[in-house]
Amino acid sequence: MKRIFIDGSAGTTGLRIRERLAERSELELVILPEALRKEPSARRDALNGADIAFLCLPDAAATEAAGLIENPNTAVIDTSTAHRTAEGWVYGFAELPGQRARIAASKRIANPGCHASGFIALVAPLVHAGLLSGDALLCCTSLTGYSGGGKKMIAEYEAGDRSPLLDAPRQYGLGQQHKHLKEMAAVCGLAHAPAFMPIVGDFYSGMEVSVPLFADQLNGGIDDVRAVYRKAYAGPVVYCAEGAGENGFLSAGALSGRDDMEISVAGNGERVLVTARFDNLGKGASGAAIQNMNLLLGVDETKGLVIGSHG
Repeated sequence: MKRIFIDGSAGTTGLRIRERLAERSELELVILPEALRKEPSARRDALNGADIAFLCLPDAAATEAAGLIENPNTAVIDTSTAHRTAEGWVYGFAELPGQRARIAASKRIANPGCHASGFIALVAPLVHAGLLSGDALLCCTSLTGYSGGGKKMIAEYEAGDRSPLLDAPRQYGLGQQHKHLKEMAAVCGLAHAPAFMPIVGDFYSGMEVSVPLFADQLNGGIDDVRAVYRKAYAGPVVYCAEGAGENGFLSAGALSGRDDMEISVAGNGERVLVTARFDNLGKGASGAAIQNMNLLLGVDETKGLVIGSHG
């Protein structure tokens, strides 16, 4: 029986991981008493005694926790931003070419950011296939549910006396310094980070990431884009949808509560819109972390995940 420890199990990502693992009888979940949850020696023992440790912590705390691990047999899945472009860490987006094998062989896995997951899913295959240049200047819009902001933002949105400004979507990251930009450019092989517009809306979870492309940016047409995605994403977690949407609309909440991701292509011969829809707490966080754990364990990568039916 494999021992699993979640360092930071009280946060939104840690809680969702714990929920997904609750029914896994082949796993032993190591849980520290509340009094010891932040005690350094207890955390050190739990981290080093685990076969797999999830770090669901702020960046500085995740770096500190990783430094506490001396057991060479302990595999780490870090859900923070701290190690996503760090040397010696494997990027945990399993659908990248050859990435499943790299994840399965690694002891240090950096879980992708939620916004970054959608952008990379859309852009990386096009760059890899030669349809899009690594020098491309791109824009990206990402609409997310408020759970992506953690407990503080959840409390803010769910308060009875909340500000009326929360009733409408709110754009943020206005200084173009969002923490996901570094991995978005690096993993896709881009020379320039995209002009990025993240927006938080008045719904708990769900995410919709869109990248617009002009025809003269592409070494091919809209059908070539679709063909690249069909080849890259045959499931089981990420899939290319034909005719995605709901009567001409794309809801950011369509995959809320799930751990899969839908890729769609729309537009015409002049302008193409590629979109990834998923749950910011699912494939954007906890679902991806559990998928990576399954790869480490050598079991079905979807085990314990909530996957919708799709063709």
